Amino acid sequence: MSHADDTRSPLLEVRGLQKSFGDTRVLDGVDLEVRRGEVLVLIGPSGSGKTTVLRCLNGLETPEAGRVEFDGGPTIDFARAVPKADRAAMRDRSAMVFQHHNLFPHLTVLQNVIEGPVHAHGVPKAEAVARAEALLARVGLTEKRDAYPSELSGGQQQRVGIVRALALQPDLLLFDEPTSALDPELVGEVLKVLRGLADEGWTMVIVTHELGFAREVADEVLFFDEGVIVERGAPATLFTAPQKERTRRFLDRLLRPLD
Repeated sequence: MSHADDTRSPLLEVRGLQKSFGDTRVLDGVDLEVRRGEVLVLIGPSGSGKTTVLRCLNGLETPEAGRVEFDGGPTIDFARAVPKADRAAMRDRSAMVFQHHNLFPHLTVLQNVIEGPVHAHGVPKAEAVARAEALLARVGLTEKRDAYPSELSGGQQQRVGIVRALALQPDLLLFDEPTSALDPELVGEVLKVLRGLADEGWTMVIVTHELGFAREVADEVLFFDEGVIVERGAPATLFTAPQKERTRRFLDRLLRPLD
């Protein structure tokens, strides 16, 4: 169910993003815009550049060219040397939830959640703990606050990963196929949390193969292939009447039941 609103102010603008790994061009001039409170979903085959876009927005990868501009700064032109302070400021605007949970195995759930706010952002520990406990309650994990990651299911670990991102209070949440590493019966509990975040107005960019979920929460869907955005549009339009043959082939393969 789309909740697009053209009056929303832009949060992030990306122009001409280019990234190569060796001789392989992974991003070839990607343009996109994210408005506050909007859910942008990126779909496409493996290796099409979707995850690389997220990693560039979060400062985990450095593009060779292109511009990333957050509302209120910073504006970063990757064709020039990027000052360390600007890179840190860009990284602070977003938080990323990975395909694999990446929790610290030697820390409890609560310690995992407060690590970033306390040590990276200087939040007083008591405040960070109170915020963490409220967020854990919100995703149904209050009783797991003192558990270690090895004592949790994959779905529980991923929910802790989401809470850890929320605890940083970012402007933008980035999700890299947050359900792809989960057993099928655990996918629903993570998607439920993401639906709740969309309903609450969090600004999100989500890479996913869960097309039913994308149709439900996305304001705009971008179809990537070979490092470019082949097609973009509202989910109701793109999933039912795609304009490009490449998009049609991809959707047919995913949406048609196997013979």
